[in-house]
Amino acid sequence: MKTLAKTGILLALFGSLLASCYGGYYYVRTRPAEPYYIRPASPYNSAVWIDGEWEWNNGRYSYIGGHWERPRNGRVWVRGSWHPGPSGYAWHRGYWR
Repeated sequence: MKTLAKTGILLALFGSLLASCYGGYYYVRTRPAEPYYIRPASPYNSAVWIDGEWEWNNGRYSYIGGHWERPRNGRVWVRGSWHPGPSGYAWHRGYWR
């Protein structure tokens, strides 16, 4: 009985680990059009513009506008983009590389 309980606990822990690694990609048949907006002026000379991102919210993607950030030493911002998949397109967020 103890072995069965230990096995159940290990399976539950392993399952929660896999669930936390899930990338969270949600697919849509067609990519939404990026809204047009005017980029505000840089607040200081070394500021880096972070492009807007698409966020999954209430069963659809909604657009979150871009913003300025402080640069990160030796890193560059890689813009997010749409990637085709088995069920349509999924948004892959931008990141610092």
